[in-house]
Amino acid sequence: MNVLLWTLQAALAAVFTASGLAKISRPKDRLIASGQTGVAPFPLPVIRVTALCELLGVIGILLPRLLGVAAFLTPLAAAGFAIVMVGAIGSHAYLREPRNVALTAVIFVAAVIVAVGRTLGP
Repeated sequence: MNVLLWTLQAALAAVFTASGLAKISRPKDRLIASGQTGVAPFPLPVIRVTALCELLGVIGILLPRLLGVAAFLTPLAAAGFAIVMVGAIGSHAYLREPRNVALTAVIFVAAVIVAVGRTLGP
């Protein structure tokens, strides 16, 4: 189970690092053109705050367990990712993008598995 959780944590970290860096550094029109269409309904300040939360979540999903300090932050970071994904699912559903809804739902499930697994297990 620990290997599965670490694998999911690494995958979540990769996804949210890429997403967060893109959202914090690119203009909204370039984000949409590059496939991050879920940002379309939101103003740029909301996109930037979301990016910051994603990047902080990457730190929280990896470092506490790696360093053996404040391990309780890992399930909280995963729960935060799950909350962000609920918003992303809603955004993609609003835009009528079933493929993006499905992909975002997979990321949501991974985040929930990590949140529950790290709360109850190793």
